[in-house]
Amino acid sequence: MTAPIDPQKLDRLAEVAVRVGLNLQPGQDLVLTAPAAALPFVRRLAHHAYRAGAGLVTPILSDEEVTLARYREAPEASFDRAAGWLYQGMAEAFGQNAARMAVVGDNPMMLAAEDPEKVARANKANSLAYRPAMEKITTFQINWNLTAYPNPAWARLVFPDLPAEAATAKLAAAIFAASRIEGADPVAAWAAHNAGLHARCAWLNGQRFAALHFTGPGTDLTVGLADGHEWHGGASVAQNGVTCNPNIPTEEVFTTPHAQRVEGHVRATKPLSHQGTLIENIEVRFEAGRIVEARATKGEAVLRKVLDSDEGARRLGEVALVPHSSPISQSGLLFYNTLFDENAACHIALGQCYSKCFLDGAKLSAEQIAAQGGNSSVIHIDWMIGSGEIDIDGIGSDGSRTPVFRRGEWA
Repeated sequence: MTAPIDPQKLDRLAEVAVRVGLNLQPGQDLVLTAPAAALPFVRRLAHHAYRAGAGLVTPILSDEEVTLARYREAPEASFDRAAGWLYQGMAEAFGQNAARMAVVGDNPMMLAAEDPEKVARANKANSLAYRPAMEKITTFQINWNLTAYPNPAWARLVFPDLPAEAATAKLAAAIFAASRIEGADPVAAWAAHNAGLHARCAWLNGQRFAALHFTGPGTDLTVGLADGHEWHGGASVAQNGVTCNPNIPTEEVFTTPHAQRVEGHVRATKPLSHQGTLIENIEVRFEAGRIVEARATKGEAVLRKVLDSDEGARRLGEVALVPHSSPISQSGLLFYNTLFDENAACHIALGQCYSKCFLDGAKLSAEQIAAQGGNSSVIHIDWMIGSGEIDIDGIGSDGSRTPVFRRGEWA
């Protein structure tokens, strides 16, 4: 399986994930989750983590066949349960300043043939059980990172016309390019990229827009921004004082919408891969911040189950800006993976907001965040609404309008 993947580039990606993504500190523990197929990458990550001075690296591996065995053999009651004891342990580790890394690379269509009702129940139980640990991440209490490994099952989905080895090699090359590890000095390349994202954030924060207005084919959407919102992108400082890049790759700048102030309709510009289902041509309409109409040409039943996850699932927790010229967009690939596809286009996220996207967010209580417009939910699901045909205006508190994007690019 690993033959098509350049071992030197894989090692370089592991080094960048540890040094740039996590910025792992001497003596800091690391909790690492990954699909079993990514074990070669996990080994390189452990190598670089310990070289950086890690106290203890704890890997937790998942496996496609084990997951499928549950759906095909487990009793009905299994799908309303989750390993809460495991997530409590992870929350305790994060409370003691352990860093968090997740390697993505599962087969996106792993559950495509399974009962969507069971998938929805299992996902909801898992989200509820994971919430104590997830809150440490959404409130940015620790340094954390997502990175990717080219699992052959994933590669065959992205490149269905290629033999398995060729598909894996091509997906690996796409991951390496998107993760900016190809040049002579990837760490310097990431520093320059972060500086560009920070400049965008500084301009947006200086504007103090009250809302963003998106227009384009099938879209006329006004996204009110939360009171005291703050734009972020690239490297950020966690509450533990560590500067990290949560996503590798990343092309976005993002902030928190006001959960009560979203109006209009919007059409997705890319399919959403969610829990083994490809949801295509999503169209929704918002009133007073809440989705009141939703449809999709494929996967609509799954979309509706997502929207019924809880009260906050029909409201927005994030709005993000990505130019159409981003490297991931220009690759022309649909990755079937949010870590990549969200960095190909402007997007919005249903569900939970990030507290760090508020001025002095670390000092705000959950009640204060809610009062300023922040949304709360057990889900956080990004889907893409940007393209080369989308215009965005920033709307000031006085009603003034400032061009932000024109035809998919920064204005």
